[in-house]
Amino acid sequence: MNYALIMAGGAGTRLWPLSREKQSKPSLSLYSDQSMFQIAVERLYPLFSPEQILVVASREHISDLSAQVPEIPLENYFVEPEGRGTASAIGLAAIHLAKRDEDATMAVLTADHHIGKPEVFREVVAAALEFARQDYIVTLGITPTWPSTDYGYIEQDGPVGEINGHKAYQTKRFVEKPNQASAQTMLSLGHYTWNSGMFIWKVSVIMKEFEEQMPDLYASLMRIAEGIGTPAYEEILHPAWSEIAKQTIDYGIMENARNVLVIPINMDWMDVGTWLSLKSLLPMDEKGNNIKGDSLLMNSENTLVMGSTRLIAGIGLKDLIIVDTPDALMVCDLNHAGQVRELVKMLKEQDRQDLV
Repeated sequence: MNYALIMAGGAGTRLWPLSREKQSKPSLSLYSDQSMFQIAVERLYPLFSPEQILVVASREHISDLSAQVPEIPLENYFVEPEGRGTASAIGLAAIHLAKRDEDATMAVLTADHHIGKPEVFREVVAAALEFARQDYIVTLGITPTWPSTDYGYIEQDGPVGEINGHKAYQTKRFVEKPNQASAQTMLSLGHYTWNSGMFIWKVSVIMKEFEEQMPDLYASLMRIAEGIGTPAYEEILHPAWSEIAKQTIDYGIMENARNVLVIPINMDWMDVGTWLSLKSLLPMDEKGNNIKGDSLLMNSENTLVMGSTRLIAGIGLKDLIIVDTPDALMVCDLNHAGQVRELVKMLKEQDRQDLV
């Protein structure tokens, strides 16, 4: 059977003060009445039923996520005791899935992406599942629309096949986030795509890659797998997890994996990871202002205001981000939006755990 894994962990520090360790980014309603998690689940229907949707998240977030989408069975939520990167999160879901269906195929997806063309997304995932059944590892490459330096890139090689109009190519290499000149070159060459971080594979295939490329992680996963379905699971999970080194699936597996295909796709995709990316998704007035909540701006332009319980009034503002929550107010120049994560780091250093 086919399954979809939604990775819903992470504190989303670049969207502080809305996103916190106790209030995860996927559970937030940022640019819609629905939360990011609800949107991520809804676009999977009818390709996947609720019983085929798996979720990896931290323990403190699962109750909120489950309340938002009660259709997903509780046994389909897998708890990360602590964030150890995407490699371990995916591995945890894979060993649970292998216990249920050793021949399962899984699509690894995230809960913090905007996809404006969900029907195209479902079509390409369906095609990727077919390629994965042939023992390929498949990644979805986003057709770039500008020379972004915020995303990694994938260089594609020769074509392998086509399913339902979606062509798959051999992956030549993964490229880390480039500088502006390199990004411009890759855009002009035309055979590079953005790395979306979405992958499709057989569980047996990815477990083989873990065994060969990340043997320490594989050994820990095998210890955890022995406890699945037994009263000793939690006692095994926590000490085994504490020994796992932090690593992403990109560095740990994808860069050196065998039989990797990329399917280039244009589905109006965006990683909603910063206030700048979110700004582009919110309604905008004639002055370039984006307002959510009770706010009033006069003689202001290109300013994002996210309100909470009180009126936010501004006069003569320009190029600002203003985010108001019951316990914190952030005012940031748009050109410094990338430093929000550093602000959260400072709060941790000052032992302001109540705010992170």
